[in-house]
Amino acid sequence: MSSSALRALIRKKNHGIENTSGLAAGYQQANVVILHKSLADDFEAFCHANPSPLPLLYRSQPGEWGCPPLAADADIRVDCPQYCVFKDGLLVSRVSSLMSYSGQLQDMVSFYLGCSFSFERTLQKAGVPVRNVEQNCNVSMFRTSLQCRGVGQFQCPMVVTMRPVPEEKLDLVAQITHLTPLAHGGPIHIGDPAVLGIQDVSRPEYGDPVALGPGDVPAFWACGVTGVEAVQSCKPPLAFTHSPGCMFLTDRQDSSVFASTSTPEPDQCPLTFSISQQPLHFSVASKAVVQSIRDLEKIIGEDPGERGIRALFVQDELLRSCLSLSHSSSVLITTGFPTHYTHNPPEETDGPPGAIAIAATLQALQKEVAIVTDHRALEMNQRIMEDAVKKGVIKTAVPLLSYQGNSPDSALYFLCHNGDHKKPRFDHLVAIERSGRASDGNYYNMRGVNIKHLVDPIDDLFTTASTIPGISTTGIGDGGNELGMGKVKEAVREHMPNGSLIACDVAADFAITAGVSNWGGYGMACALYILSLCPIHQRYLHKGLGQPHPPTQDQHQAWAASLPSVAKEEEMLSILVQHGVRSGKTGTLGMEVDGLTFHPTHSDLIIKLRDRTSQRK
Repeated sequence: MSSSALRALIRKKNHGIENTSGLAAGYQQANVVILHKSLADDFEAFCHANPSPLPLLYRSQPGEWGCPPLAADADIRVDCPQYCVFKDGLLVSRVSSLMSYSGQLQDMVSFYLGCSFSFERTLQKAGVPVRNVEQNCNVSMFRTSLQCRGVGQFQCPMVVTMRPVPEEKLDLVAQITHLTPLAHGGPIHIGDPAVLGIQDVSRPEYGDPVALGPGDVPAFWACGVTGVEAVQSCKPPLAFTHSPGCMFLTDRQDSSVFASTSTPEPDQCPLTFSISQQPLHFSVASKAVVQSIRDLEKIIGEDPGERGIRALFVQDELLRSCLSLSHSSSVLITTGFPTHYTHNPPEETDGPPGAIAIAATLQALQKEVAIVTDHRALEMNQRIMEDAVKKGVIKTAVPLLSYQGNSPDSALYFLCHNGDHKKPRFDHLVAIERSGRASDGNYYNMRGVNIKHLVDPIDDLFTTASTIPGISTTGIGDGGNELGMGKVKEAVREHMPNGSLIACDVAADFAITAGVSNWGGYGMACALYILSLCPIHQRYLHKGLGQPHPPTQDQHQAWAASLPSVAKEEEMLSILVQHGVRSGKTGTLGMEVDGLTFHPTHSDLIIKLRDRTSQRK
């Protein structure tokens, strides 16, 4: 039936329609909020401040029953299957008609807000099962722990809908719904409901429980029932809303119909990626940004020493690691490979410059950052950090820590406040060119020399982190004996010289293979910068809250200034040499400049990275 025919049926009040999910296919549906005219301006501003849950379709004049831009011959007093009546913010009744309130409605304003029911039929036509329609029930709606941007008396949490989606359909669902901002746009979260403060998906605050099918992933959209929460927070003497799930049916065609039949531009085409299994968490970025980061991954994977490191490569590890880091708030970085075991200090130059580059970009993105290193090298690294700040390699000194693992639960207490796994200090650990423990418990350089006596058991932090929900880990390496590269240990054993002996046995969630580990750090910094400029990712990162604004000029300048450069690498290598640190890589052309070995291939790579990154500005 057409939407106008359905409205006519609803007016008869013997229709038996319990909710409008699945009805009026191809047409927009609308949430409804009706308030006294004295509150109208603030509520409109509240909608504009929170466009994902409250996409405003139309604001009526006081006492206006119709909504000409949305539907002909409409009467908001009788055109919804059911209404909620609120007095002083409390729900006092549910009614099928507002005709008895016609006198009060003369001084009230109706707001029509977009609804996700609008795109359900389009999803079905695209081959996506819509479980609530299949189960002949209302969609599940949940009050979250996310606070909307408040305006005046309107201060409330956001409400979301949950739809189970088969994992292989996530990209398609994200692409169809992203192009329907007036129906809440794309998902604001995919994965564990607890991330939104939802403890039990079988007990929604509004609507009905919807069962997940085999292979389904819970996906969440901002929801117009946020308007109901707004009414309750404002506590007006009298207000009305639609009853959740009982929408106003418009005559306006659903824009998702056009979205599903057109090929979106790469900048407007979201792709989804799993970034965590415990808890389950997916992230989103545009197709254009994904390709840019894949280009960076290819650049850092160049093999100057022709050691066959491509055998260790796993596609999209850089992308998924950086998506995870983008969602993080506190990051712990570790580096240090004492390959020159007969010298003092035994460290090599590969690792610290990349670690500083990562830290600089994370700082610019307002993340908390710390570095953990071997206790014997702590003072030297503190001096290196001070010099890096003085030379402008990094803006602010990063706190330096050491870990020695003096007791069985040392790692847990280091990673979590009071040893409570529900209160982690860090949500991501990054190891770059850090000695990794082999299967026999020793640590080896590429020549197979055991350097265990020079290495603190920082690996324990990674193995313990794997047991703590909410902490992800990344390893960056160029040979397979680095911390975190245990994820590809079988390939290391098969393809790398001395692989069966030196292969790191400790796996990270993400293992990034680079021609030189520093390059992996530089690539990570550039990828994080690219993600910061992706509107699709930023909207998802902020759960659809607030207006989607591009970065300010000051933000943009701070992010760009944090990126690696040839000048910064030269300064950093010079600082390391001044503190006695030696190069650990062979097989690349080098040139001696004032006692400093500098490889032209490094500068070429940085230039490539920056050129590719600048294309995303």
